[in-house]
Amino acid sequence: MLQLDDMQLLRALGASSSLAAAARLLDLTPPAVTVRLQRIEDRIGVRVAHRAARGIALTDEGQRLVQESMDILERIESLAASISREADRGGSIGETQISGSLRVVAPFGFGRRHVAPLVRDLQRSHPQLAISLLLAESPLSAATGADAVISIGRVRDSSWVGHFLAPNERFLCAAPTLARRMQRLKHPSELAEYPYVCLRENDDDVSRLRFTPVDRAGGRTGKALTVKLKGMLSSNDGTITRDWALDGEGFVARSEWDCAHLVAEGRLARILPGWQLEPAPVMALLPGREGLTTRQRVFLEAARRAFDPVPWRR
Repeated sequence: MLQLDDMQLLRALGASSSLAAAARLLDLTPPAVTVRLQRIEDRIGVRVAHRAARGIALTDEGQRLVQESMDILERIESLAASISREADRGGSIGETQISGSLRVVAPFGFGRRHVAPLVRDLQRSHPQLAISLLLAESPLSAATGADAVISIGRVRDSSWVGHFLAPNERFLCAAPTLARRMQRLKHPSELAEYPYVCLRENDDDVSRLRFTPVDRAGGRTGKALTVKLKGMLSSNDGTITRDWALDGEGFVARSEWDCAHLVAEGRLARILPGWQLEPAPVMALLPGREGLTTRQRVFLEAARRAFDPVPWRR
C-alpha cells in the first residue's frame, strides 16, 4: 500500500526530468530518492520509471500512479480550504459561478486543437469568467502573468509546478512510400541514410533523438542511445514538419496527439516501432501548489476532464 510520502515522491517524479531534480524538490539526496523509488516498485510489483544517464521516463503504469498521487495529495492539501469555501458559498467549485479573469498560455498546434475547445467550454460554464488564451511557440517564455500554462513534455528547471493531464508518446513516422523503403531498418544509427524533417523549438537541439529499445508490451529491453540527425528541411512549426512528412519529404518525430490519427488512417506509417522515443506527457503548469485561486482550480479540473479519456487514444 502506498503511504503519503510515497505519493509525494511520485508527484515529484511527475514534475521532474531526472531523479536529481526530484530530489531537489523533496530536499533529499538522489541516492535516497533512488532507494525509495525502488522500494515502491518492489512493494507494488510494477516498474514506475526507466532510469537513464540523462533522466527518467515514466512507464504507463508510472504515469497513472503519478496522476493518482497528484489527485489524492491535492485533495488532502486543499481539504480545509475547500470545506471553508463551500461553507461560505453553499456549494462546490463546479456548482459555483466563477468570475474574474484567467490567462492561459499553450503551444500553437496543441492549443488550437485541444486547449481552445477546453477554454470555450469552460467559459460557457462560467459566463462571468473572462478567459484569455495565448498561443506561443515557447509557452513558458510567454508565461509572465499567466495563471496556467499547458506544456507538452516535462519542464526542466522551472519554478512552475506540473500537473499530469495525459500520456503522449512520440512517434517516428513517414509517408507510406518512404516508410516502405525504410522497412529494412534495424537500428536507429541507420536513420542517417534517409531524409529527415527537423523540428526546432524551445531552443532545443531536437536533431538529437534519444531511443530506448522496447518489446511489444512496451517493456525496456536494452540501453537507451542518442542519435544525431541532420535535416535538410527544418522548421520551428510542428504542423509544417508534419505536412512535409505527409508530402514524402522525409521522416519526422511527432507527438502522438498530432499523428496517431494519421497513422490509423494510413497516411503516415511508424518507423522503428521497436525503439521508443522519449515521451512528452501533456502537463498543466501552475505557479504553485498552495494559494491557487478558485479560477486556477476550476481550469485544472476542466483540463483533467477534457483529457479523460485521452482524445488521441479513443
